[in-house]
Amino acid sequence: MTATRVPGPPGLPLIGSLLDLKRDPLATYLAAHRDHGDVVRIQAGPPGLRAEIWMVFSPEAVQQVLATDAANFRKDNVFYGEIRESFGNGLLTSQDADYLRQRRLVQPLFTRKRVDRYADAIGAETEALVARWAAAPDATVDLAGEMNRFALRTVSRILFGQDVEEAVETVHHAFPVLNGFVRDRAFSPLRLPRRWPLPGHRKALAAERTLYEVCDGIIARRAAQGEGGSDDLLGLLADARGEDGEQLDATELREQVLIFLLAGHETTATSLVFALHLLGKHPEQQALAHREVADLLADGRRPTAADYAELPYLTRVLKEAMRLYPAAPAVGRRAVADTVIAGVPVPAGADVLVAPYVTHRHPGHWEDPERFDPDRFTPEREAARHRYAWFPFGGGPRACIGQHFSMLESVLALAALLRAFEVTAVDTDVPLGQGITLELGGPVRVRLTPRG
Repeated sequence: MTATRVPGPPGLPLIGSLLDLKRDPLATYLAAHRDHGDVVRIQAGPPGLRAEIWMVFSPEAVQQVLATDAANFRKDNVFYGEIRESFGNGLLTSQDADYLRQRRLVQPLFTRKRVDRYADAIGAETEALVARWAAAPDATVDLAGEMNRFALRTVSRILFGQDVEEAVETVHHAFPVLNGFVRDRAFSPLRLPRRWPLPGHRKALAAERTLYEVCDGIIARRAAQGEGGSDDLLGLLADARGEDGEQLDATELREQVLIFLLAGHETTATSLVFALHLLGKHPEQQALAHREVADLLADGRRPTAADYAELPYLTRVLKEAMRLYPAAPAVGRRAVADTVIAGVPVPAGADVLVAPYVTHRHPGHWEDPERFDPDRFTPEREAARHRYAWFPFGGGPRACIGQHFSMLESVLALAALLRAFEVTAVDTDVPLGQGITLELGGPVRVRLTPRG
């Protein structure tokens, strides 16, 4: 099967679109869709090291890759390989029998009923955040740092319980180092062996060791307690049993923990940053959200899991923020066999990329796509839209297991913050980039006005 019929940007003679992808991948994806259509081939790198990426943008084609023909599109690409090397082979990266076994063991811990029990931990961390913001110098905070720390503390509290403080500082310092290392290697046409003693390699391996040591130490202490020693998520993972009595060993526990930390805090932090940022730029929509929250929580109580369903407008705000700024702006797969996507031939072994950042702006499915409009997500409009026009949590058999947890945490946190403060955007334009998740290229400051 030949790829010469696939449209795409010509790029530079020797390196193709490599510089465009490194400088501004999101703009490159948008331009590729605008200029060349719903399936585009991008070439990047010098001859002999050149990568070819088939980019897929229409909801129908995304559904084929993630759901209908999911078995033909595997997580065998360079990006997932680099994540495996740094964070282990947890649910995000595992495949085949490993994935099915892990999913069977972990799925019962993420049912809606189980996740709703985490609302108290979310509430406690949100109250601490409100208190800190009330004392903010100049009544201004940078959402980028604040939401990252909040989401990290929340998922760490749920994972580690009383060991939360030990884990947070290590993760807070180690994750950015490893994220940058993974991103740089994934986008580089030449990847030198990780064990070569280069400065960047040494820094990343040191961060990895520190992270592993903290997780292994906590896991070892839990093992010494025996079964039923703790009811936090780590304790539940350690006690989980399959139908034949199988369980996760210490290495698998660490790998699941690292993946939960990675997927459970950076993605939620991004959604919270942009929900508040957009409300800070749109006072009318903020007033509607605040009125809904104020009416529901008029007695001043902490938001609970039962309140989630009673905050439909705030949920629409969050979904619209996730449409415009999906935490995973692009997701890769590798084709197993020759196939055809939207009439375009894609060869076996091809790297295939679906891009929520672009599909969420597809003019065939979203009117005036750059406009912030939470009412795109009324039940009627959602039901009328293609299932894969909006897919911040992926889809198909590899859909995110933590979707309800992320939505619950985000809605309850937003409710508490909007009840306490009116927010006004200071930084109206936010430079964006792409690493493992959507990256912020600068501060996202808001001014806080306490509500009476």
